[in-house]
Amino acid sequence: MLLDKLPALKEKFSELETQLSDPELMANNRKYAKIAREHNELSHVLEVFHSYEELMTNIEEGESILHGEDEELKEIVREELDESLAEKARLEEDLKILLIPKDPLDRGAALLEIRAGAGGDEAALFATDLVRMYLRYTETMNWKYEFITRNEMGGGGTKEAIIQVTGDDAYGTLKFESGVHRVQRIPQTESSGRIHTSAATVAVLPEAEEVDIEINTSDLRIDTFRASGAGGQHVNKTESAIRITHMPSGMVVSCQDESSQHKNKDKAMKVLRARLLAEETEKQNSQVAAMRKTLVSTGDRSAKIRTYNYPQGRVTDHRINLTLYRLEEITNGDLSELHEKLVAAEMVNRLELL
Repeated sequence: MLLDKLPALKEKFSELETQLSDPELMANNRKYAKIAREHNELSHVLEVFHSYEELMTNIEEGESILHGEDEELKEIVREELDESLAEKARLEEDLKILLIPKDPLDRGAALLEIRAGAGGDEAALFATDLVRMYLRYTETMNWKYEFITRNEMGGGGTKEAIIQVTGDDAYGTLKFESGVHRVQRIPQTESSGRIHTSAATVAVLPEAEEVDIEINTSDLRIDTFRASGAGGQHVNKTESAIRITHMPSGMVVSCQDESSQHKNKDKAMKVLRARLLAEETEKQNSQVAAMRKTLVSTGDRSAKIRTYNYPQGRVTDHRINLTLYRLEEITNGDLSELHEKLVAAEMVNRLELL
C-alpha cells in the first residue's frame, strides 16, 4: 500500500530539517541549496500523502455508514463516496509519479555538445541551426549559457560547439536531446532542387562537480598549443590553447576559445569531468536497461532520434512516434510540446517499475 511508505518519508523529512538547522551546512551555500530543495520537494509529497490519508479515513467512515440502517443517510454517503473514490484514484496516480526516484543530476547544469555529422557543408549548416535552436530555447527557459568551445567553418557552418547551460532542471530537460538529429531539405547550393539528408549529433552531459567525479592529476597529460581559427591560421601568438588527455580512458579534450591558458584549462577540465561522469552514468543505465525497457532519455546516443523535414514542415521524434507540423516554431526554439510528450512517455516507463 502507498501509506506503508509514509513512515519512512516522515523520517527522511525530519532528517532533512535537522540538517538545515546545522550551522556548518548553512556556511556551504551549494550544499544548503541542495538540501533545501530536497526538503521542499519532500514537503510537497507529504502534503499530498496527508490529503490521501484523510481521504482514506473518510472513505472508511462512509463505507461503515453503508452497513447501517439509515437509508436516507446512506443515499447521501453513496454520492460522497463516489466522489471520494474518484479523488482516491487521482491522488494515487499523483503519488506514484511523486514517488518515482529522481536523478539528482537532473536538477543541475548541462553541457550541450553539438557536432556536424554526415552531409558535408550542409551538415555543418544544420549544426549551426541546432545551436541557434537551443540558444533560443535556453532564453525562453530563463537559463544562462556560455560557449565552452565553438569550432566554426566557412560559410556559416559549425563543426563542433560545446555550450554550458545553467539553470534549474537544465540537464533534466535537455537530456532528451541526446542522439542523432537528421535534416531533410534542399541545400542552397543545390541547383536541381534535390532534397538532401544530413545529420548532426547532440550529446547532453550533466555538469560534474569535483565531488561527483575524482580525477587524479597524475592521470592527465596537458599540452599547450597556439589557438587557430578557420582555415587553420593562428589567431594568437602565445600557446594559450589547452589539450588534456585522460590517460586511463584515452579521452581527449581541447579548448582554445579563451585568450588565457588558465581559463582554457578550467573549461577543458569541466568538459572532461562531464564526459567521465556521463560515461559512468551510461554504464549504470546500460545495466538497468538490460533488465527492462530502456527509458526515453537514456537511449543510445548513436541512435537517430529526430528528423526535421523542411519540404513538409514537419518534425518527427522517432522514440515516441510523434510528428508535429510545427517545424518553424520548433527550430526557433519552441521545444516545449516535444519535451512534454517525451517526459510523459518516460513517466509511463518509470511507473511500470513501481
